[in-house]
Amino acid sequence: QVQLVESGGGLLQPGGSLRLSCAASGSIFSIYNMAWYRQAPGKQREVVASVAAGGETTCADSVKGRFTISRDDAKNTVYLQMNSLKPEDTAVYYCNADITARRGVLPIRYWGRGTQVTVSS
Repeated sequence: QVQLVESGGGLLQPGGSLRLSCAASGSIFSIYNMAWYRQAPGKQREVVASVAAGGETTCADSVKGRFTISRDDAKNTVYLQMNSLKPEDTAVYYCNADITARRGVLPIRYWGRGTQVTVSS
C-alpha cells in the first residue's frame, strides 16, 4: 500500500510565500509523474504543476512565475514553492504520484488527502 501525505498549508496574507511538501511512503519501486492540483470552493479540481521522472516540469498559466514544483527522489517527496500568493490561490491543494510497487507493472495514480491554503488579508 502507498500513502501520500501533504504538509505545509496555512493561512497567510497576500504577497506571502509558502512551501508545500508531499511525501510518498509504502510499497514503492518507482515514482513517475508527480503533480499538484488544487480545488477552490465551488470549483473543479485543477492542475497546478507537474514534474516528470526526468525532471521536466509544467505549470498552469495562472501560477507561472510564482509557483515552482520540484522533487527529491531520495525522499520520495514533491514540493510546491508558492510565492506572491493571491487570494485567488485559496484552495485545498492535493498532490498525486504515479507509482509502481514492482518491476514490470503499470503505475497506479495515488492521491493525498489535501492541505488547506488560505490567502486573506
